[in-house]
Amino acid sequence: MDNAVRDGAAEGGAAEGFGTARAEAWVRAIATAVEKEQDRLTELDSAIGDGDHGSNLRRGFAAVLTALDGLDPAGPGALLNRTGTTLISKVGGASGPLYGKAFRAIGAALPDTALPDAAALGEALAAGLDAIRALGKAEPGDKTIVDAYTPAVAAYRAAVAAGAGLPGAASAAAAAAEQGARDTVPLQARKGRASYLGPRSIGHQDPGATSTALIFRALAEVTAA
Repeated sequence: MDNAVRDGAAEGGAAEGFGTARAEAWVRAIATAVEKEQDRLTELDSAIGDGDHGSNLRRGFAAVLTALDGLDPAGPGALLNRTGTTLISKVGGASGPLYGKAFRAIGAALPDTALPDAAALGEALAAGLDAIRALGKAEPGDKTIVDAYTPAVAAYRAAVAAGAGLPGAASAAAAAAEQGARDTVPLQARKGRASYLGPRSIGHQDPGATSTALIFRALAEVTAA
């Protein structure tokens, strides 16, 4: 059965649920954003990294789209788990394992037997952050993915606690991630390839934090629809 049809039946058209169709829409929106912003990500990475962040992510999410074609997952968790597994196998550099582990953790935290609500998705996103921090050993302020992902999760949870639904929480997370990415500009990198530059890494926006902001903005766009 087509995911959109199945989710429409399961959700009854509800805007608050994060079912399989919405999870797939999120992944496809990320792929579109990465394709559009590939050159910018590469430019940012060329300044303080290996210069391949944009091309690696574009290749990885193109492979994800191929993996999703014809897939009939049990639910959003299974779909995001497949996304993460594909990223790990197809994306080079540090971003493949980091994003791959994150999506697998998000998928593992989402129930496939019930329609996840805003709070459940928030806890799943937090599990993704935990997976990134466990693998990369990065903390806020290290000029990495974590500097965008951490405020995104905090903003999402705060919005849910204040009574916001899925669209409002996702929008808050996207804005926080974007601010977090901008806030990496004055930081000196303490992890990854950029850390080898020492003070020369100051003044550049971190490419991983930037791609993380794209991921959260894509989530806001598909949940607002």
